[in-house]
Amino acid sequence: MSAYFPTMGLEIHAELLTKSKVFCTCSAEFGGTPNSRCCPVCSGMPGTLPVLNRKAVEYIIKAGYVMNCEISRFTKWDRKNYFYPDLPKAYQISQMPRPVCLSGNVKINVNGEEKTIRINRIHLEEDAGKLVHDEVNRISLADYNRCGIPLIEIVTEPDFHSADEVIAFMEKVKLLLQYAGICDCKMEQGSIRCDVNISIAPKGSTELGTRTELKNLNSLKAIAKAIEVEIDRQEEILESGEHVIQETRRFNEALGETTAMRSKEDAHDYRYFPDPDIPPIIFTEEELEEIKNSIPELPEQRVERYVNSLGLKKADADIIVGDKKVCDFFDEAIAAYNNPKAVANYIVGELTRRINLGEADMENLKFTGADFARLVELLQTDKLSQSNTKVVLGKMIETGEKPDDIAQKEDLWIKEDNDLLAKTIDEIIANNPKPVEQYKNGDKKVFGFFMGQANKALKGLASPKAIQEYLTKKLEE
Repeated sequence: MSAYFPTMGLEIHAELLTKSKVFCTCSAEFGGTPNSRCCPVCSGMPGTLPVLNRKAVEYIIKAGYVMNCEISRFTKWDRKNYFYPDLPKAYQISQMPRPVCLSGNVKINVNGEEKTIRINRIHLEEDAGKLVHDEVNRISLADYNRCGIPLIEIVTEPDFHSADEVIAFMEKVKLLLQYAGICDCKMEQGSIRCDVNISIAPKGSTELGTRTELKNLNSLKAIAKAIEVEIDRQEEILESGEHVIQETRRFNEALGETTAMRSKEDAHDYRYFPDPDIPPIIFTEEELEEIKNSIPELPEQRVERYVNSLGLKKADADIIVGDKKVCDFFDEAIAAYNNPKAVANYIVGELTRRINLGEADMENLKFTGADFARLVELLQTDKLSQSNTKVVLGKMIETGEKPDDIAQKEDLWIKEDNDLLAKTIDEIIANNPKPVEQYKNGDKKVFGFFMGQANKALKGLASPKAIQEYLTKKLEE
């Protein structure tokens, strides 16, 4: 049991889903040949003038609303002065004293308990470029494609005391941003990254310890591991009688250690001053109301609708809503086949299983929600058996073919052969006198054994409903 109590705050950077960059018309799409998506403005050439992207401002206001922030009616932009090779202007256009969003909160659930995390601010700024390191030739190259992409920074209060709380918050924020349609939250592409400020203090202390900042963590696994490693490091320092130094550190996931990058700057070190090229903005109540009303249905609202209106189990609704692509897929499916429970059961059961096994990927699914709905309908209307439905789904994942076409080509349809049904079940009953006796003595659980034997023997030549009816009739005689 540790004698220290950790306290953490987060700075989350999320790139906005605008088509162009925040101060120029260059494409904001991910990737591209290095330095192919930049211009004199975003590469910091002297004499260029930035023009603010209206959609980026709309998106940060949406972010503020979904995180219960106060929206500033007056906001302005500032220059944050520092030089790194991936920031060619030697300053970043950001916001300091008058950000767009202030004083928000987001509720999370950790180990069955609800907790409110306070948001200090959300501000809009431009992203920096990216350095590509060539270890062989010992050089670093600068790619400015990412430079100038609109970025929001979500700054929390120091309300976290465990890695579990941090991960729960990151997952909740990712969902909110995805459902609001303002960030794709692809951590592997760097469209959302997290800095974690960590300090530890003796339990019972009223003062926080000296903090360190872990920079640019871009996976949930890395965030959790980095927090664990840094807390252990700070504990070792304090236990040896030394002091933690305030600094920025990076996490090496391969080595499982954090290393110092630079001493941590405070706000005054950046020499903020108002950007003279971008005028302040005054929002009208009408503009803010229009933006607020354009926010789509959010995760908690969808869960409520699925449970109360569609009759789904809360656990199933949570699983479906936990991935926006799955959720949109579900909505498309039930629009084609109005049987929400059956569709949800097959998504949560069979489709999710295949996703977890790596057989299917929602990013590159070859069939539509309507195709999936048709497959579920074929199962529910006894056109396909359970086993053959799984076969068809596998083929859909591989080829993207329609379920009817696959079933026809592979001859997988249920064929109602009543004579074969009667003969098969009669034989099963005759060959299993002990389970028959158990059933007649009141042990109804053995009915499942008979159903399994019949399904296995008939191999799609009779529907489950027909098997169940005939089996019940014979066992009740």
